[in-house]
Amino acid sequence: MFEERSLSPAVDAVRAEHAPETLVFDVDRDFETVPPAQAESLGLFVESLEPARYPSAWLPADAPHLLARYAGSDFTIGMPGDGSVVWTRQTSPPVLLVKARVQGAPESFIDFLLAEALVQVGLEVPEHFLGFFEDSYRDLDAAVPLDPNATYQIAAALYDGWVGLQTGPIFAGWDDDHPELAAAWHDAGSRLEGRLSGLPGAVARGETDFADATELACAAIKHASDHDYDNGHDQPLELPAPFAALQTGAYRDHGPAYAIRWAEKTFRALEDTDSSGS
Repeated sequence: MFEERSLSPAVDAVRAEHAPETLVFDVDRDFETVPPAQAESLGLFVESLEPARYPSAWLPADAPHLLARYAGSDFTIGMPGDGSVVWTRQTSPPVLLVKARVQGAPESFIDFLLAEALVQVGLEVPEHFLGFFEDSYRDLDAAVPLDPNATYQIAAALYDGWVGLQTGPIFAGWDDDHPELAAAWHDAGSRLEGRLSGLPGAVARGETDFADATELACAAIKHASDHDYDNGHDQPLELPAPFAALQTGAYRDHGPAYAIRWAEKTFRALEDTDSSGS
């Protein structure tokens, strides 16, 4: 199921700089979550396996089944919303898994996804949003008046945005050192720009639901180019309200507490808008 992947010189250089011990494998099938039996076969390639486990008290009673399983004792790699490249530090050394779905995508874009994942491994950020929110995930659930799957999607998006606040400045420094990767980063950002500008209107017209809008906006955060997210310098992607409040140093510094406060204020404002329009 797993085959070691050859890396381009640029990606290998990023690995050496950020996560030198990390192993990278192609997976011969697509997946959201690798079945535990197959995941455990990674033991043939690594020194040890240590499945993550989280307290059940962190989860609301109606949490999606996959999230409850992830928090439990099963060796779980990959969750909905993880994208085409998945990484884990539940193995020693860490592992990146490249899903079969990337076949046919431009090699430059795949290289960027690999480099992005290696940077994330090097930052030692949590592997999943549950490790980011911890017991405050119940507070986020209380702040989001949507179904459990939509709450999951918003939590995953908010976590992705928080990570993007840390990786974006690193990507911005690649123009000189890794121009191929920088070009792919800029290209991916430019493809999002038009979709972002029309996002508030699409939500207001019911063409895009709020969870999808949050996912798109938070995915764009890593494409802000400036090293200081509070100084207003050149940022090729400016998020529309209410998502602009997430593109800040305050979110980077305060993490889950800021995200929950943002959700409380945002949904209260949406409810007030609905009430005044009815």
